[in-house]
Amino acid sequence: MGVTRQPVLSTGQARIRDPGAVTSADDMTDDENWTGGFYELCLLLGAADDDTVDRALLSLWRAAGVRGCHVRRADGPGFAAAEPGVAALHEHGHLLGTLTLPSGARVVCGSLLFRYENVDTLEFYLPLGALARVDDRIGGYPFDRSSGVESLSWRGALDRWLADVAVAVHGEVPFHRALIGFEVDGDHEVTAGRRYAAVVAPGVDGVEYHPADA
Repeated sequence: MGVTRQPVLSTGQARIRDPGAVTSADDMTDDENWTGGFYELCLLLGAADDDTVDRALLSLWRAAGVRGCHVRRADGPGFAAAEPGVAALHEHGHLLGTLTLPSGARVVCGSLLFRYENVDTLEFYLPLGALARVDDRIGGYPFDRSSGVESLSWRGALDRWLADVAVAVHGEVPFHRALIGFEVDGDHEVTAGRRYAAVVAPGVDGVEYHPADA
């Protein structure tokens, strides 16, 4: 494939502010973990098709190593177990789980389906509230003074890992392109020199990865 795999962030490089956060960041019942917005891998699947979404979701969660699948209870607080798939996405909107980052830290995660004008976009997200608990470089991203190119110090490794996840999915369920970054969408600016989102897309020589540079 066109993507050249690079070393991901090792456990020793993770700047964990609070050792207890390594476990608390994967607590779905802790509201702080869901704050701050979403750092996302956004897959543009193409024409709306439930079968494609179902296969892409299962491939995505398998590649990312997501554990469990839960939804928020409609009849009160808390969560209920669910079967991951397109039916659950349609019924509940958000599917939630946990995963282990390349650093070794565990965090909450989730997926949702955005279907607009007969085009499907499958989103996989890591809440910044959870991420900031296990890496103190994140701080108040994307709203503090270190949210510019300085943030590439931690975004680069995270983007590369998410790109590897996207490449794995593309091998099973081809997509038009994938975007990686803070609350990205299909219209996100990806011009070189001011590319706030990393891009994974089919190219002449296979799947190509273009890192964020801003």
